[in-house]
Amino acid sequence: MNYIKSASLPKNVFSKAIDMVLPARCALTGRIVDRNGALSPEAWASLTFISAPFCGCCGIPFEIADDSSRKANSSEFLCGACLQDPKPFSRARSVFAYDDASRDLVLAFKHGDKTHLTVTFSPLLARVGNDILKDADLLVPVPLHWMRLIKRRYNQAGLMAQSLSKLCGVPYDGRVLRRNRHTPPQGHKRARERVENVHGAFSVSSSSVGATLVGKNIVLIDDVYTTGATLEACVHTLLRGGAARVDVLTLARV
Repeated sequence: MNYIKSASLPKNVFSKAIDMVLPARCALTGRIVDRNGALSPEAWASLTFISAPFCGCCGIPFEIADDSSRKANSSEFLCGACLQDPKPFSRARSVFAYDDASRDLVLAFKHGDKTHLTVTFSPLLARVGNDILKDADLLVPVPLHWMRLIKRRYNQAGLMAQSLSKLCGVPYDGRVLRRNRHTPPQGHKRARERVENVHGAFSVSSSSVGATLVGKNIVLIDDVYTTGATLEACVHTLLRGGAARVDVLTLARV
C-alpha cells in the first residue's frame, strides 16, 4: 500500500485547513482575526495606550497636559513621586494602562495559557522601549519561584523577553535573576506590604557575576508595573550584582 507522506504536501495546505476548522480568535473579544496573536479592531479601540507626556523616570502618564508639554520631550519631566523618592532604575516604560480592558488580555496571557500573545506583545514592547533598547546589553525577566513555575508551567515575563530578544536583537538571559523564596501573591497587598513581601526575595546567580552582568546596561522585563515593589527589588539586586544601569519595560502600568 502506498502512503502519502505529510511532509510532501505544502505547509500552507495544512495551515489553511486548520484555519478553516479552528480560526484564530482575538484573545480579548473572541472575534475571528487573520492570524494567531492578532487583536480585533474592537480590542485595539478598548486599550488605553500610554503616550507622552509621561514621567521621564517611572513612565506614569500625566493626567493634565497643555500643548507645550505635549510638544516637549517627556523625559524632561518627572512626577512628584520620583522627585520625592528617586527610583533605582533609570527609566520605566509601559505599553498600555492596566484597566478593565487590558486586565483581561494580561490575565489571559498570564494565567490562561494564551502564550501565542507574545507575537502581539513583542512589537509593542519594541516600539515603546525603542530608546532604552538602543544601548541595552541584556534582557532579563522578573523570575518566578520554581514552585510557582511548576504550577503555571511558564514564566510570562520570560516568554516576552525571549520574543523581544528575537525581534530587536538584544541578548536574553533568564538565569541572571533568581527568586530565593516563594513569596505570597502581591495582588491584594498594600504598597508597604508589597515591599516587605519581596524584601530579600531575589539574588543574582553566581554564574552571572562577571562578564554577564558587570558594567552592562540591563532591561528588566515584566508584565505589569503596579506599585513597583517587585521591580525595584529586582533592580536593586541587579545593581548590587554589578550592572551599570537598569531600565524597566512592562506590558501594562497601573
